[in-house]
Amino acid sequence: MQKKNKNIKHIILFLAPALIIYLIYFLYPLGYVIVTSFTNWDGISAMQFNGLDNYSYLFSDETFTHGLRNNIIWALCLGFIQIPLATAMALILARKPKGWKTFRTMYFLPNVISQVALAMMWLAIYNADHGLLNNLLNAVGLGSKATNWLGNMDTAFPAVIIQQIFYIGYFMIVILASRMNIPTSYYEAAKIDGTSILQEEWYITIPMLKNILITTITLALAYGMRHFESTYLMTNGGPAHATDVLGILLYRNLGALQYGEGNAIGTTLIIFGGVTIVLIRYLLQNIGNKED
Repeated sequence: MQKKNKNIKHIILFLAPALIIYLIYFLYPLGYVIVTSFTNWDGISAMQFNGLDNYSYLFSDETFTHGLRNNIIWALCLGFIQIPLATAMALILARKPKGWKTFRTMYFLPNVISQVALAMMWLAIYNADHGLLNNLLNAVGLGSKATNWLGNMDTAFPAVIIQQIFYIGYFMIVILASRMNIPTSYYEAAKIDGTSILQEEWYITIPMLKNILITTITLALAYGMRHFESTYLMTNGGPAHATDVLGILLYRNLGALQYGEGNAIGTTLIIFGGVTIVLIRYLLQNIGNKED
């Protein structure tokens, strides 16, 4: 009993620095954001408690509900389009075709480049007058005029999502590393039984990568819910709020010294994002268990 108590003391001492840092830099700011979301506060004068007024206003505001919908679309696109693309490329590279190391580096390269630089590159690609995309479409006879991809209500939101989906390098590396750890004996045995490559990937690789795929989907969903940088730089939420996300709305409110309303947006994003991610992760794990 004495030894057990001594071990508990050592465990507490070992964890204390990390717990203190977590408390100061995460739990306290999180609590502060939640508390101030129930106030009318400009960051300068005294806070005035206003109950649920900030939340009732937000959920009656069409701009907010539209931004929330865009956040959900972002999360689902990254989770269920970007991750399958990253998985497919990882499985191809795991077969070590000619030049696979070069392709691995090329796909990962955007992850070491500033989001600002990437956003400026896509602004040039989508440029209505001399953009690469319009020039290519005109060259193959699919475009007859200069399309303003980021200024058109129908194309702006798909355009900003598409430019992000194809940055699969980070998740590709994670999945590729896990794929490389699968023993080759499984595939050798499958070849003896006469299985095709697609059968090997479907019946051996995918089941063994189930946990890492659920993890990468969860991370992608989180990145989608918190999305801000590239859309802000490329469209600032326009045209006519078509590409707004909660991060942009939060930024605008803080810039206008509407801290109470801004923190209400932040709290909504935290709660809604957390519930969405936990729910989808739970569903994915249950589907995997049923298949097992």
